[in-house]
Amino acid sequence: MAKVNDRNLVVGLDIGTSKISVAVGEITLDNQLSIVGVGSQPARGMDKGGVNDLNLVIQSIQRAINEAELMADCHITSVYLGISGKHISCQNENGMVPINDQEVTQEDVDNVIHTARSVPLSAERRMLHVLPQEYSIDCQDGIKSPIGMSGVRMEAKVHIVTCANDMAKNIVKCVERCDVKADQLIFSALASSYGVITDDEKELGICVVDIGAGTMDIAVFTGGALRHTAVIPVAGNQVTSDIAKIFRTPLSHAEDIKVQYACALRQMVSMEENIEVPSVGGRPARSMSRHTLAEVVEPRYHELFELIQEELRQCGLEDQIAAGYVLTGGTAKMEGVVEFAEEVFQMPVRVAAPQRIAGLKEYVNDPTYATVVGLLQYGMQANEQSQSEEKSTEGVTSIGTRILAWFKGEF
Repeated sequence: MAKVNDRNLVVGLDIGTSKISVAVGEITLDNQLSIVGVGSQPARGMDKGGVNDLNLVIQSIQRAINEAELMADCHITSVYLGISGKHISCQNENGMVPINDQEVTQEDVDNVIHTARSVPLSAERRMLHVLPQEYSIDCQDGIKSPIGMSGVRMEAKVHIVTCANDMAKNIVKCVERCDVKADQLIFSALASSYGVITDDEKELGICVVDIGAGTMDIAVFTGGALRHTAVIPVAGNQVTSDIAKIFRTPLSHAEDIKVQYACALRQMVSMEENIEVPSVGGRPARSMSRHTLAEVVEPRYHELFELIQEELRQCGLEDQIAAGYVLTGGTAKMEGVVEFAEEVFQMPVRVAAPQRIAGLKEYVNDPTYATVVGLLQYGMQANEQSQSEEKSTEGVTSIGTRILAWFKGEF
């Protein structure tokens, strides 16, 4: 971790299609996450979650890291790194093992997860996450924590997220060229869900959609566990492109117009409101109705929402998300998005900024920072886990088991 004067720091880095964000969090004594530094730069050299130009991406990352280091007064040496892109895929697998001592131990849990994850992967794929969904012991299903329970055999259901090895290598290479180590790669939608949803929503059934510039990252939770993940390579840039083509204005101006004036639902905009639209090739700017802009934007948002709906339909989870949808990411911030999404999905929808944080939270109180703050919360949990594992392997118990193992080996 990035440690200065024994500060317990964790760092997240989210490399998006349009923006690179770095957040530095300090884990306080009462186990709270306090934001102490933030860096944000426009992303150059990225497209739909993949690296297009290595040098441009490295420069953007370096600037964002320098900004965060300055604010947090620390030197960043390692980060939890978000990854997205259409190369991400998921599968649900099962594993089964006999229970050794009639009572489930941590070793049995590790073994059953290892069995479940032992699926053949092609050489060009890499495993990102193996997330337990639930366990069953003999004829009892739906067990969340099996340790200490009695039985003969145990089965585990897990959700496996994989990515293309080359894509992962490229994004890690960019980070390492900035003299920073990537502690772990985390799928962006999973990170976002750590930042914005509650345990109640996970239990009831929720779909988290991170709508960025290049991709829409989806994570579906039901019964407290992750059931489905997906990346749709269509997002906010398509809206910008539509505005640029129809209003014949440069892409940079189209992006500004989208952010400042666009509305996802035309009936929320009055006919009288006009906006200035810059032209190309030195021609004078024109005046356009804001209602016309909404008429351009609405069909594209309708298409984005239908793609999300179709994804849920295909995985058979559309009827299981009673808590509805949580939208994050820059493209979810537009006026009228919640109302339009509720109309399309016929479900409750909310746009969420990061939760459960302290410190400089006004800097990250925005849906665009959901992923990077989620990476911090993921890193914080990973730290806790590794510390508790270290404690459990120390002391008399582990010496006793080693002696027992030695005796078993001798006789």
